Amino acid sequence: MADSIYLDHNATTPTDPVVVAAMEPYLRDLFGNPSSVEHEHGRLAAQAVDRARERAAAAIGARPNEIIFTGSCTEADNLAILGVARAHPEKRHLIVSAIEHPAVIEPARALEREGWRITYLPVDEMGRVSLAAIEAALTAETVLVSIMAANNEVGTLQPIRMIGELCAARGALFHTDLAQLTAYDVIDVEKDHIHLASLSAHKAYGPKGIGALYVRSRKPRVRVAPILFGGGQERGLRPGTLNTAAIVGMGEALTLARRSAAAESERLRRMCDAFRDQLLAEVPGAQLNGHPTERLANNLSFSIDGVEPLALIRRLREKVSFSASSACSTDKVETSHVLKAMFGDTPRARSAFRIAPGRFTTAADMEAALQLLVAEAARLRRFSPAIA
Repeated sequence: MADSIYLDHNATTPTDPVVVAAMEPYLRDLFGNPSSVEHEHGRLAAQAVDRARERAAAAIGARPNEIIFTGSCTEADNLAILGVARAHPEKRHLIVSAIEHPAVIEPARALEREGWRITYLPVDEMGRVSLAAIEAALTAETVLVSIMAANNEVGTLQPIRMIGELCAARGALFHTDLAQLTAYDVIDVEKDHIHLASLSAHKAYGPKGIGALYVRSRKPRVRVAPILFGGGQERGLRPGTLNTAAIVGMGEALTLARRSAAAESERLRRMCDAFRDQLLAEVPGAQLNGHPTERLANNLSFSIDGVEPLALIRRLREKVSFSASSACSTDKVETSHVLKAMFGDTPRARSAFRIAPGRFTTAADMEAALQLLVAEAARLRRFSPAIA
């Protein structure tokens, strides 16, 4: 793996060595249960959790009491969707986009099976949701609108501040999944009119197995009902012994991300722009997917006529790691719901793949990966029935 180029940072990021160093004491000597504050071991662990909560809150412009630690961003999404619904049984309408992560789509479908009305908003060919469509879908029964800030597959950014303003004006709560955005952009939940936000550590150079949900505490105070029950940790919204080491790692990772977001975003955007321009110039039939400018700094999604993305990945798997925009199961390959929403069930949707550099990716890595991709794409096209 030492010689392999990793370009799949929208799937997961390596844990930053600074984060590992911050976590290490809580995996060894400082192992106490943060709920056991009566003795020194527990008190020190609780202090570490409190400090991490402060750091996670500061990273998005929130207050410490508004951060609920969860086991993942998926759990945070579920708590936001199901928790708000359970807390507002008198309202029976939610709005989500058609390209949300399954962690939002699936709990919405679960509510739909219980009789809730769910509006699935379409997107245009660039993956953007229409503000007019959101406004038209809002009713007096709408309790929550959930639109991800940045799409993990095609990189398209949504106008979350304008969406938040619209929801606030119409009296609906606004939830956004920030998993992809925190490492490369600065978020302010107050200025962006965000009422709930899901966070991921492992998409921001922190550890896996830890996430958080921001729940606004005032103007308005958001009510969320628990979906898990147990010992009452995390204000009763996420029971279970707190994972102190991972929480410390998340706090460190989000602090580093906030500090480096502007410079890192600029560096990655320059590399991605150069990669995009050269690939489109050298590979006939190549198309960029997603918005051309309003997109994640580290995301490139391409479709190439006559090139099957899984074949491309398998041919280069020992040299470059990147992703196809399809979901593999044991017996079939399904086209991504995101690409279907953008292009329909078309060759462009089926042939999409994603390049996603990150914090430790160099310009030399990008150049080497580009040359490998260009050469292999040309070879696959020569044998493609679609091209022949």
